[in-house]
Amino acid sequence: MERREFIKKFAATVAAMQLGDVISLIPNAVAAEVPTAALSHLRLADCIADVLRVPSVCLNCSNVCGMNVLVKDGQILGVEGSKTDPNPQGKLCAKAHGGVSAVNYSERIVYPLKRVGERGSGLWQRITMEEAYEMIAERIKPAIAAGHPERVVFHGGRNKIGDIVGRFMNAVGSPVVLNHRALCSANKRAANLTSIGDKDWETVDAERCRYFLNFGSNFLEAHQGGFPLMRRYVKAKAAGAKMVTFDVRLSNTAGRSDEWHAPFPASEGAVALAMAHVIVNENRYDAEFVNAWMNVSLAEIKTFLAPYTPKFAEEASGIAASDIARIAREFATAAPACVAFTNRGTQGHQNGFNNERAVVLLNALVGSVGAEGGYAYGGSQSIKGSNFPEPAPIPPKPKFSTDLEDPKQYPLSNHWAKMKVSELVFDKLLKGEHQVDVYLSYTIAAPQNWPEGPQVTVAALKDEQKIKFHACSDVVYSEMAHYADLILPDATYFERYTIDARNAYELQPYMVLRQPAVEPPFDCENFADSLINIAKRLGPDIAKYFDFDSYAEFVAYRLNSLPKRDGLNGFDYMKKHGAWVWDKPKNYRPFAKTLSAEQLLGTTVENGVIYQEVKGKKQAIGVMQNGVAKRGFQTPSRKFELHSPYVEQMAQQLGIKDDGWPHFAFPESMTQRKPHQLVLTTFKWNVHTQGRTAPQKYLTEIVHDNPAWINRQTAKRLGVKSGDFVEVTSYRPVSDYQVHNPSEVVGKIKVKVVVTEGIHPDVIAISNSMGMNYGGRIAEGRNGKAAELPAFAQAEDADMVSHIWWDKRRGGAGNGFNPNSLIPINPSPLVGNQSWNDTICDVVKV
Repeated sequence: MERREFIKKFAATVAAMQLGDVISLIPNAVAAEVPTAALSHLRLADCIADVLRVPSVCLNCSNVCGMNVLVKDGQILGVEGSKTDPNPQGKLCAKAHGGVSAVNYSERIVYPLKRVGERGSGLWQRITMEEAYEMIAERIKPAIAAGHPERVVFHGGRNKIGDIVGRFMNAVGSPVVLNHRALCSANKRAANLTSIGDKDWETVDAERCRYFLNFGSNFLEAHQGGFPLMRRYVKAKAAGAKMVTFDVRLSNTAGRSDEWHAPFPASEGAVALAMAHVIVNENRYDAEFVNAWMNVSLAEIKTFLAPYTPKFAEEASGIAASDIARIAREFATAAPACVAFTNRGTQGHQNGFNNERAVVLLNALVGSVGAEGGYAYGGSQSIKGSNFPEPAPIPPKPKFSTDLEDPKQYPLSNHWAKMKVSELVFDKLLKGEHQVDVYLSYTIAAPQNWPEGPQVTVAALKDEQKIKFHACSDVVYSEMAHYADLILPDATYFERYTIDARNAYELQPYMVLRQPAVEPPFDCENFADSLINIAKRLGPDIAKYFDFDSYAEFVAYRLNSLPKRDGLNGFDYMKKHGAWVWDKPKNYRPFAKTLSAEQLLGTTVENGVIYQEVKGKKQAIGVMQNGVAKRGFQTPSRKFELHSPYVEQMAQQLGIKDDGWPHFAFPESMTQRKPHQLVLTTFKWNVHTQGRTAPQKYLTEIVHDNPAWINRQTAKRLGVKSGDFVEVTSYRPVSDYQVHNPSEVVGKIKVKVVVTEGIHPDVIAISNSMGMNYGGRIAEGRNGKAAELPAFAQAEDADMVSHIWWDKRRGGAGNGFNPNSLIPINPSPLVGNQSWNDTICDVVKV
């Protein structure tokens, strides 16, 4: 629907709801279904001649691809890839195109709403934005006055306004900033941190790579940085590259590989170590790298790898020892233009941290770390610190932490900014371990996406003693908004500013600007601006840190620290071009770079490590190599650390048995699994991103159902065929952060199945992002007229009145199943990464 028509039709109905009116937003408050002809849509080709192209950035997934938003007469017609963004190289995926439908979604929330019934009852009253600011400020003030600013908690998903969130929370004095890292890539980051000192995931130099050894990554569908990686992989494949994939499921990436092997869940580390065994014992390693850059000797490496033979790995994984040895030889032969890499499939286990370290080790042994065509890292632009200063005065950071955002039993989660172990948050709140007076949530759908979300998360959010006040900013009436006390109508990413960047796949630092292509409708507002307005009402001691009118002004100040280009200041240049690329050499072998005389001023050398005093603390900045000062890795030894003294030290302090080497051992739940039981794994479709995309109609039209995958052999044993339903029952893990009775049931769901050879016989796989209870008719899969809800934009969409063909009431497939009620809260040791793929289930036909 045209944006002008959207506004025109809404204006005719806005008087139906006056300030103070009470409405219901619960899903069953809809009028009877009325078949309606589809509305006509403008064709892009009819109006492309004078279209305005606004450079911006997609935010429908973690790839954050640059795009041009096509606008005419204040209406978004569509998007196209931006060629100024070096990562996607002018191309976009379906999620980017489908995201446009979020802007004019006819069930979008456009006014602030105050809860008037019981929390979760769905009764709301329209208020003004000024009233909303005051309500939140008046809740925050007592916590500050009582000397307990930590009782103010911020919890956000992927949002890209961390600069203003951090400023706001620092000004309040609360360290409790939570997000979702431990649900995502904590084990992967921790493995890189302890091995090479980098805190991000690898940046595969894919275009120049000739051998891809893939452990559990589905980058042709869903992966951090997957779209830029896919673009370059296509070019590498055309040049003759080979890819071998180890995955329990025949993903799109596995299906397009030269070889697919389905290992038993959590055995990837055994396979990687066996390959390392072959490479070392057959002298296929890079002697220069091993001797100069590893923190242990070749003899120590051989001793460590001695037990991990291909035969050992075959027994653990089910993959033939001959295949493991052959692939190891092929991988080493392709070096250094080869890469062993991972993603969620490998790390989402209790042993995921060491699985990840074992895979990283393969790159080190063959010398592909930092090499052209290899396991590249670093080189991305950090948009913080002195390079991008914030307006003064800047609030000081709190000098204390709490166990909610900084749990000490997971020290390897605490090396990067405010993430920590997010799957524990709601469990800790239910147990009364942290008092929350004000809970600010933004862009997360925890009841849907958290392990035990439908049980533990919902119980915590509904408890008005555990969470005394909950303000949620969202675009739609989401799973999170339903359990709030106040809903702020958010701007979509087409209507707001943020600075962004990702791993630079051209290995040259860059950043991009997300900017409004259209103005947000009615009271919708970037939550960053909401925080600024709230801060101004918290008294002069906090308001002094927000002496600017808007987030746009804040972003402009930061970007104007850039030098002028084309006669434009940084902000205007970014608004015009959308991206800024630094003209630097590609970041190959950064560890081997020689330190300059200036960098060496005031340094000392101890045991070959070069130290510099920074703010009164001794900090390693390099390492001596044959009398030459080199940068080295960012580890304490400045070398690649196969043995991690830090891991060993932290384990000893916590009473955990770990000698600092990446040994392989199965999670205990796997070893005690009964023969008939299956292991649950979850995955992501290429058109969905957890709770963000379900209300976007074109994406949900493509994928709205998620039957469970089971192997043909397993199906025969269970007596089921495709389309039949099974009951899946899951249990507590044998060991986790708080040991439970392993016979205790976590959850039960009934789900239909699809029978396929494309999955390991001991695995059942269910995708996420489905089975929404809230989010509007598209997410919920139900036809019918919208209820007379003047908080929603009243421009009706006929597609949602009668054309949701997957509506179960009309014989459709329905809106799918949420597997997270089956998955127990299960953080991995030391790191705290959620062990998604260790869930043991009974499966029976119903």
